[in-house]
Amino acid sequence: MKLIFIPFFLLTIAASYGQMIYKKKLSMLGSPFEITVVAKDSLQGNEYANLAVLEVKRIENLISDWIPTTQISQVNKYAGIRAVKVDEEVFDLVERALKISKITNGAFDISYASMDKIWKFDGSMTEMPTEEAIKKSVERIGYQKVILDKKNQTIFLKDVGMKLGLGGIGQGYIADKIKELLQTKGSTSGIVNVSGDINTWGKQPDGKPWTVAIVNPINKNKVFATFPLNDSAVETSGSYEKYVTFNGIRYSHIIDPRTGYPAQGVVSVSVFAKQTEIADALATGIFVLGVDVGLDLVNQIKGIQCIIVDDKGKIHTSKGINIDNKK
Repeated sequence: MKLIFIPFFLLTIAASYGQMIYKKKLSMLGSPFEITVVAKDSLQGNEYANLAVLEVKRIENLISDWIPTTQISQVNKYAGIRAVKVDEEVFDLVERALKISKITNGAFDISYASMDKIWKFDGSMTEMPTEEAIKKSVERIGYQKVILDKKNQTIFLKDVGMKLGLGGIGQGYIADKIKELLQTKGSTSGIVNVSGDINTWGKQPDGKPWTVAIVNPINKNKVFATFPLNDSAVETSGSYEKYVTFNGIRYSHIIDPRTGYPAQGVVSVSVFAKQTEIADALATGIFVLGVDVGLDLVNQIKGIQCIIVDDKGKIHTSKGINIDNKK
C-alpha cells in the first residue's frame, strides 16, 4: 500500500440534538479515505479525524509492501533465506489472513504479491498471455508456503521471490483499528471508509442508523437495496471498471491466485460482517470462487452475509438477505 496524503475537502455539517456530523475526506493508501464522526463541535470532530489519519500511517508503516522499512517488506526481502521476527500485531494479522486462505481454498491468498504481472488492464493488452506464461506467473504463490512460528513470532516465506501483500485484508483491518481507537477516545458514533471498506459504530444524531446503498454495477444509476449498518461493516469488490475482453469473454482484474487466470462470471461482491477485515478478505475470495461456491461458503459462516451480482446483472444473495424487503 502506497501512502498519498492530499486533502480534498473538509466538511462540517451542523445537526440538531446538540451534536454535529463532521467529515474529513483525504487520499490515503493511494485510495479515497473518509472519516465521519458525530461530535459536540468541530474541534472535537477534527481531533477524532486526526487520530484516524495517524492510525492509518502507523499501520501502513507496519504492513505496507511499498515501504522498504516495514516488517512485511523485511519478510519479503528475506524470502527463502531466513525467518523474520515481527510485532504481535503483524503476526496475528498474517495468521488470520492464512485462516481465510484455508477456508476459501486459496481463492484469497496474501502471497498473491508473488505473481508475475502478465495481465494489463489499462487498455494496452492486444492478446491473451500464453497458457505457459499464465501457469508460470503463479509458481511462487501459495499460502501453504508461509511458515509461522508463534513461539518466536516469526514469519518465513519458503521460496526465494515470494512476497506477501496485505492489500486484500489490510484496508479492512485499518478500518477496524480506527473504529476501535476512536471508541476508546470517547467517540460514540461514526463511519470509517477506507476505499470502500466501511465500518460503523453508534447512530446518527437523530437516532437513525447509518445506512449503505448497494448499486448494481451494470446500471450505476440504480440502487437496488439500502441496508442499515448497526455497529457493523460492509465491503464491496468489483470488476466493472477494470477488465479485458478476448474472444467475447470478459476477464476481470481480480485474478485467481491458484491458476493465474482472471476471475469470471462475477462483477460485484458485497460482504456484510461485524469486522471490515473479514468482509474485505472474504469479498475477494468469494469473487474468485464464483456465485455457487461463494454463496455456499457464506451460508456456512455465522454472522456473514453477501450480495453477488453476476456478469449478466443478476443479483444473488446469501440466505440471510431478502432484497425485496430492503428496497
